[in-house]
Amino acid sequence: MQNLVDDVHTLNDLRAYVHRTLCEKENLLADQFTMMESRLTRGSGDCGLQFTLHGPRSVRLSAIWESIQNTVYLYDAGGERYAMVRLPRRLKSADSEVENRCAERSAV
Repeated sequence: MQNLVDDVHTLNDLRAYVHRTLCEKENLLADQFTMMESRLTRGSGDCGLQFTLHGPRSVRLSAIWESIQNTVYLYDAGGERYAMVRLPRRLKSADSEVENRCAERSAV
């Protein structure tokens, strides 16, 4: 898993990493299941993203990216956290308003 984390440089890389990791957890074919994404807010600002993958037979896997700590929390189909992964570097992306707003709020 560490090798995959080292390849996460942008928000799109994060999306791909989370999708691939969640699919591997339940042996799902990645091209068969899509992932939804929701912004998380703290106070009046964004502070991360929630990813949800709906599999077959009401299987639901999820992950939370907490942008201030730059950490991904992975949850299995039972809702139990099975992994916490700290990303080695901040994300670089044109659509990185989530992490920029969170960094601004934590600096205040």
